[in-house]
Amino acid sequence: MIGVILAATTAALAAPVAALFGHRAVRRSANAALMRIDSPTGIDEQRFVRIGGIEQWISIRGEDRANPVLLEIHGGPGAASSPYGARTREWEKHFTLVRWDMRGAGLTFARGGAAAQGGPVTFDRLYEDALEVTRYVLDRMRVDRVVLMPSSFGTVFGLRLARNHPELYSAYVGTDQNVQEAGRDTSAYRATLERLRAAGKTGQAATVEAMGPDAGRWTSAQRASYDKLCAGSDPLTLDTVKKVILGSLWLSPLYTLGRIKAYFQGQGFSETVTEGASGFDDWADGTRFEIPFFVFQGALDVITPAARAKAYFDAVEAPVKAFELIEDASHFAWVRRPERFLELLLTHVRPVVTATPTPAIR
Repeated sequence: MIGVILAATTAALAAPVAALFGHRAVRRSANAALMRIDSPTGIDEQRFVRIGGIEQWISIRGEDRANPVLLEIHGGPGAASSPYGARTREWEKHFTLVRWDMRGAGLTFARGGAAAQGGPVTFDRLYEDALEVTRYVLDRMRVDRVVLMPSSFGTVFGLRLARNHPELYSAYVGTDQNVQEAGRDTSAYRATLERLRAAGKTGQAATVEAMGPDAGRWTSAQRASYDKLCAGSDPLTLDTVKKVILGSLWLSPLYTLGRIKAYFQGQGFSETVTEGASGFDDWADGTRFEIPFFVFQGALDVITPAARAKAYFDAVEAPVKAFELIEDASHFAWVRRPERFLELLLTHVRPVVTATPTPAIR
């Protein structure tokens, strides 16, 4: 994913520099004003917390502390969700939203670079960090459980957290849902090859073909290369990367130019995390969950196809479950269509975790 973002960055910087930075300053100021929480019952804590022996960035924000707490687990690896505050500001009227930049990602990486990450970033280390973050949030908010909302590669963590620790989470809400199948499903790989060939990109198609369809055999570098070609070959995904992902990063009040640079460096630093999940099999690990289970997926997702997510969802046994497609969205559906995603959270999730009627969107 980092290659697609960097390519989009180069194109953006080709605009007249003065106009570009002037527009950025105005928009960042407007976003800072938008992000203010003035409610007497609200909370706005954005700070570094010692997790797993290092300082990691955690944001806890919402207009009413009595609202359900929603903990995000971001994807990537290294694709921190800290830049998206302005896009999901409306969510904070109905949920207390917790964002955590994992070690090796976002503001956590920017704080001290590679030297401050406590050594190599592994899947197991991040999993243990996620548990520690969860317990920190439970204690800080004085609640028994939180809603778990992982996205993309974060869902690889999320399924295991929800399955192994139902005592910590009131519901699972997956988006850009990954389903690890030990290399059995090659539909996304084949579709990527078809798009590249149809576009006449024979060299890129040859690169993907040479990797072979079994993602479990790819190195972390090959995985990063594939992600770039998969996303870049789909116009809707590429448009989302340019306008939503890069746009949010560029206009976030939290991100100076130095932090933007560190964001990309963190993604490169975190690439090897995927190798820790290469042999996972979510079907073999079990499809029974003790908590409500929801998946809200981009209908046109080419990275984590909706059909694969739906097949796994259909096999899930849970007290309550629901699957919804988000139309006109590929990967990153939750930030491309945040208003639709909030509607789904209010329709399906909030009533289950609060046992109260759905509030109207203001």
